[in-house]
Formats: sequence, structure tokens, C-alpha cells
Amino acid sequence: MARIIHRLYNERAFRRERVIRDRSNPLDIYNDEELIERFRFCRRDLFELIEELTPDLEFVSDRNAALPPSLQLLIALRFYANGAFQNTVGDMVCVHRSTACRVIRRVSLALSRRLARYVHLPNEAEAAAMKQQFRQASGIHGIVGCIDGTHVQIQAPSENEYLYVNRKGYHSVNVQIACDANYKIINLVARWPGSTHDSRILRESALLQDFEEGRCNGLLLGDSGYPLKRWLMTPLVAPTTDQERRYNTIHSATRSVVERCIGVLKRRFYCLHGEMRMHPERVCTVIAACTVLHNICISKRIPLPRHHQPLPVPEEDVRPRPAVGIEDIAGRLVRAQIINQL
Repeated sequence: MARIIHRLYNERAFRRERVIRDRSNPLDIYNDEELIERFRFCRRDLFELIEELTPDLEFVSDRNAALPPSLQLLIALRFYANGAFQNTVGDMVCVHRSTACRVIRRVSLALSRRLARYVHLPNEAEAAAMKQQFRQASGIHGIVGCIDGTHVQIQAPSENEYLYVNRKGYHSVNVQIACDANYKIINLVARWPGSTHDSRILRESALLQDFEEGRCNGLLLGDSGYPLKRWLMTPLVAPTTDQERRYNTIHSATRSVVERCIGVLKRRFYCLHGEMRMHPERVCTVIAACTVLHNICISKRIPLPRHHQPLPVPEEDVRPRPAVGIEDIAGRLVRAQIINQL
């Protein structure tokens, strides 16, 4: 009996005691400029986000010192903003790495469930305004947005690793983004491995169905990796006349708005710029959450923090990157009509 008591005493002595640390609330410490620098939102907008997400983040009980929704949101925003390791993010409010991991997951799921509310194609009034803005910038009538793909680097997954190796040789998730003239994202597809071609993602997306069936009236601009459609204008691979070269120049200059939008998105939420060490499914959830937050920032005109300029727009690849599939004849006619007008 004495041996048993001695063994239990030793086990208790070497067992790590559970410690509930004192937590600091960044809302009580920083001013608006410092909050934007660290969390990308000012105090008023943070309170609005907390109020909206509270039903999804609030725990039923306060037992075990449950984190309030405000601290959960701040932990996730800090991770989105700088992409630091989760133990570093957890140290901000004195929580364990595993707690920070679960919190980021909960907040990401709560935000991704609001994707349809904040990321959607423009209605008739919004489309008319977009057409006017693009026409003033390019001279081409009918443009409602631009589309492009971007890769978010990830750690090599344990399953189907080869599918995630993109054409540049690193593991990634290929993300389809369409935006309007104000950098607001109107369509997002974040679920395909990095080796998937852009045209495949478009072909399997609801965006193609919306335009093909007339639920959205207007033109999109895409690079040579997309198929030419009556509603999707791509550049000419080998222009021969001055009008065709002028069309390619205007097309490239106008389509760069989506590249700048991607640059702003990745600079505002730097976790999308570096390597994300998560399962691909969780990476896609984080991408959706950051897209929702990006559109909120655009709607509220929240500026980028100081010293956080957008990433430079990469020079367009001069090598032709033909789309998979056959060009649409109606698309050729529409493009020829635009070239003649120019």
C-alpha cells in the first residue's frame, strides 16, 4: 500500500499541472491605427464583426475559462494578418498553441459560412455601374469583372501529394478569383490542387453556368489560360494588325485589376503569401474567410496598414498558355467586333 501511495505521489509531482493564465484583451491596449496594423480592422469594425460572429463562436458554458468571441476573433485575425506560427499567435492573449489552432478553425468556419453573403455576382444596378467604370478605363463596353488564378503555397500533404505540385514546382492550392473595378471579389473557387489548370476550374465552377445561362449579363476578361467565350474575352496569342495589338494592350492593362486585387488580398492577409502548414481542406477554409474579410474591408474602405503596400503586379507571361478545350465561335465574333470598334 505504501508503494502505491508513493507511486501516485510521484506521478502527481511530475504531472504537468493545468494553469489558467491571465489573458490580456488587445482592445483595451491599442488605438485604432495599432488595431489596423495588427488585426486589419479598427475598433468600431471589430465590434461589428464580434456582434455578427458571436452566435457561432459563443460557448454554451463559461466553464474552464472559455474564450469569449472577441478574443477568438482577435486570435484568428492576428493569424490571418501575419501568418505567424499558431503558438506565437496564442502568446498574444496567453493561450496554448492547441487552443489557438482550434480557435482559428472555428472562426474560419464561421466566416466561410458567410461567403455567399459577401462574395456574389453583381445585380443589375451594380453590373451597370461596373460596366461604366470599366468603359471609362478601357473604352470597351460591357465589362463587369476580371478573372485570374492564384496559388496559395501549402506544406506537402500526406495524401495525393503529387496533385498539389503546380507548374512552378511547389505545393499549392489553385484559387480562382474574379473581381470588379473596385477590387471587390465577386467570385471565389478555392478547392482545387495546384496542378489543376485554370480552365478546368472555370469549367467546373458555378460561374460558368451563371454566365452561360444568362444569370449574369456582361463580359469577363481573362488571360490566355482561359477559353474564349462570348462572355469571356482573352488576348490574341499572335496579333498581326495595329487594332489587334491595341486590343491586347488594353486587355492587359484592364485585366491587371484582378492581379492588383490579389496583391491587396495577400498583403492585407499575409498568411496567404507564405507557406500555410495546414491540411489542404483547412487552407481552403482560411482562404474563404480571408476573402470575406477582404470584401468587408473594401466595402468599409479600410486602408492597408502603413508600410504594407500591395505586392508588385507580376509581368505577364509572354509565352502562350493555351486553354484546355476548343474556342467558342461566338466568342471569336464578339472579340472581333470589339477589335473593330477599337
